[in-house]
Amino acid sequence: MTTFDDRENAFENKFAHDAEMQFRAEARRNKLVGLWAAGLMGKSGDEAAAYAMTVVEADFEEAGIEDVVRKVAADLNGKATADEIRAKMAELLVTAKAQLMTEI
Repeated sequence: MTTFDDRENAFENKFAHDAEMQFRAEARRNKLVGLWAAGLMGKSGDEAAAYAMTVVEADFEEAGIEDVVRKVAADLNGKATADEIRAKMAELLVTAKAQLMTEI
């Protein structure tokens, strides 16, 4: 292999790693948002964890975060606006990334 091939492979590996880490961070963020929303709905323990998983699954409906925002907003039934949910998601994405970095 040439040096160019080595660099190309290194860039491809980094891209794949970065994409996987972003996916994991978004999934963790969605779980954290689900736990936050469950708390607002008065759920705790296993019930909160189960609800958080439904929020994670909701993210697979379409690209972007709007599918999650719609689900959580509908489930909260006025306890938080869509803008508040988006802000919480942005806040929790930072938390999720920090948690993943401590696991590495």
